[in-house]
Amino acid sequence: MRIGIDARFYGPLGKGLGRYTQKLIENLENVDQENQYIIFLRQENWDDYQPHNTNFHKELADYRWYTLAEQIYLPKKIRRSQLDLMHFPHFNVPILYTGKFIVTIHDLILTQYPTVRASTLGPLLYKIKHLGYKLVIASAVHRAKLILTVSNYTKSQIISHFKIDESKIKVVYEGIDPIVRQESLLQKSILDKYNVKKPYFLYVGNAYPHKNLETLLNAFKKFLSNNFNHHLVLVGKEDYFFERFKKQAKDLGIEKNVTFTGFVSDMDLPCLYQNADLYIFPSFCEGFGLPPLEAMSYGLPVISSNSSSLPEILDNAAYYFNPHNEEELLNALVRLISDKMLRNDIIEKGFLRAKEFNWQKLAQSTLSLYKSV
Repeated sequence: MRIGIDARFYGPLGKGLGRYTQKLIENLENVDQENQYIIFLRQENWDDYQPHNTNFHKELADYRWYTLAEQIYLPKKIRRSQLDLMHFPHFNVPILYTGKFIVTIHDLILTQYPTVRASTLGPLLYKIKHLGYKLVIASAVHRAKLILTVSNYTKSQIISHFKIDESKIKVVYEGIDPIVRQESLLQKSILDKYNVKKPYFLYVGNAYPHKNLETLLNAFKKFLSNNFNHHLVLVGKEDYFFERFKKQAKDLGIEKNVTFTGFVSDMDLPCLYQNADLYIFPSFCEGFGLPPLEAMSYGLPVISSNSSSLPEILDNAAYYFNPHNEEELLNALVRLISDKMLRNDIIEKGFLRAKEFNWQKLAQSTLSLYKSV
């Protein structure tokens, strides 16, 4: 077969989606020596991917996401590659593409949380963009030969919202990387590089409204008022949304105890996991929830919201709270810092849970689905 993968999100450029796309391709290279692959990239991430399997070939498709160019010119580019199957790892399948394809739907957050606060656009332009999103994702799920998703929670959301036959949707869990241990001297230099002070709590991700960082900052202020002297470290690429929370931290008077690191490379991130006291994931809605699993693999006790897919993915290896309740989050922070036996129990369960997820398993399952289509 000739299989195409839309990798325009590949690597750090595409954040969580870029990670999924990168790990899928890297591991397909290891498990598939039979099929031919065309990997479509943008100019920005062209050099980030270098094939190591001679069956994998790069193709430039320099069209921005969610644009008319994507809708009009990308289908033409794909058709010229004469594929048997195309895989779109995101919902943005061009409406004009008529070839056989499968699509990965990671979540329906834009459907569940349609808010202008999640965009830098004005209200009118946001409404137009959101209408375009609804048209494109509806077209993708109904025309796809198969829909991949990353949790049973998202599968149920797709079935309910789009009235899709359950047999058309396959759940394939994401994976996590093997842990990387760094020497003490190197760890100190990395912590200094990002101005991280111990002891600290850690959050890794973006700052979109559904991530619920507002509640986290409010609860953290109350935590500090109980005579604790921790810091809160928020890891994520600086953007309009993180600027909002920098202002909130300043308005709350806790800016000296809150560190915004900006983007942290995959080389440096393990150090931040290794030295934290615990990991906090306060999100209202997640299709999967990769960062808390990564934190578990590094021996961090995880405090997580009890919403959406998170109890499914984290199972009994996290301490849960209601993301709409600041007091519950505050109590969770105090409990996990004060109760050593509880911490150790959650850490042990976390190690075991994290071992159940790996990228090679995702690649093997995805390859089997390619063949079935």
